[in-house]
Amino acid sequence: MSTETVWAKLQSLMGAAIDDINKAADSSILTALEKKYLGKKGEVQAYMQHMKELPPEERPKLGALVNDVRGKIESKIAEVSKNIENAKLVADLKNRRLDLSLPGRIPACGAEHPLQKTQREIEDIFLSMGFEIARGPQGEWDYFNFEALNFPEDHPARDMQDTLMLENGALLRTHTSPVQVRTMLSYAPPIRIIAPGTVYRRDDDVTHSPVFHQVEGLHIEKGLNLTHLRGILELFAQSLFGKNTKIRLRPSFFPFTEPSVEVDIACIFCGQKGCRLCKQTGWIEILGAGMVDPNVLKAGHIDPEIWSGWAFGVGIERVAMLLHGISDIRLFFESDLRFLRQFR
Repeated sequence: MSTETVWAKLQSLMGAAIDDINKAADSSILTALEKKYLGKKGEVQAYMQHMKELPPEERPKLGALVNDVRGKIESKIAEVSKNIENAKLVADLKNRRLDLSLPGRIPACGAEHPLQKTQREIEDIFLSMGFEIARGPQGEWDYFNFEALNFPEDHPARDMQDTLMLENGALLRTHTSPVQVRTMLSYAPPIRIIAPGTVYRRDDDVTHSPVFHQVEGLHIEKGLNLTHLRGILELFAQSLFGKNTKIRLRPSFFPFTEPSVEVDIACIFCGQKGCRLCKQTGWIEILGAGMVDPNVLKAGHIDPEIWSGWAFGVGIERVAMLLHGISDIRLFFESDLRFLRQFR
């Protein structure tokens, strides 16, 4: 068989294949045609058996002719396959019904974390009263965290704060009070600041966490006394928990304030009738406060004979637990979406 004869038959075969492919109604028929013409035992491949009948110089021509026919058939299959898929998609879209009465799907979105939200609410209250926000490092020196706040090295009050120590006398701050000392050393009085931030203590149970958050307040001016402190804290409590919220001050002890007080609010859950949350007393402890100790003023290079001041410290987790009725502080740090979605 000559090359010309093979080429004529291949041309005839290609014409028949293209006609069959054009008539294919679906992908399954197209797959069967591909196997019929281009498979290992297909009709196009069968012409390669004539290779041995040709003289050596004609054999490359036959291979080129077969590959040319194969390529054209493959191109036609790809074209028809794409047309079948497009037709199927168009038919599918025509058969679908668009129900315009269905409500839209609201995309899922995040929300402010309850601790961040509570901190912002506290900040807004004090910013509205003329306070400024001050910040300091979380990795702190013993001097600012303890000594300048009237905690001598052997003072038993250091045992009240189980400290996470670092190298070379550094530590993770146990409260944001060091910001008070740093502010006094950086600015001349009068001073009116709050210091929100993260603090660390080696403590872990349902009401304590090794990582938690505080907001400290400091006000230094001439002639300040405990009455001014009570007024500010009462306004703070009423802004946060409701305008009828009452507070009371109880004597306490903190090394950096003298006198020192614990501040309670009237139970917001039972209206002072007595319940499990207030331990039947009608009051809930919320923060510690007091007049700034003269030794702390001196450490901040402020003359206690001229200036006086008060300070307070409140736990953000404590406030958030009261606001939302949460009994376990660990919920704030577990990243459980079921818990966090409640605050959207």
